[in-house]
Amino acid sequence: AADSKREQFRRYLEKSGVLDTLTKVLVALYEEPEKPSSALDFLKHHLGASAPENPEIEALRLEVAEMKEKYEAVWEENKKLKAKV
Repeated sequence: AADSKREQFRRYLEKSGVLDTLTKVLVALYEEPEKPSSALDFLKHHLGASAPENPEIEALRLEVAEMKEKYEAVWEENKKLKAKV
């Protein structure tokens, strides 16, 4: 009876795509060149990637993108100024 329940549950997970998704995330973790300090956080992040975006998260992403652009501009300016010296 217990084996039958397990098999039904396994088929349910397989049919709903859970096993495939978990496998993909675990493979991504395995292939990660530098393992994250928290495997659980890695899994949460990658499993949550398909969840609807929180507006605050999107705003932070935009801010990070802007900061990266500013950083690159300052970096280039710094290189030019060093070349002049």
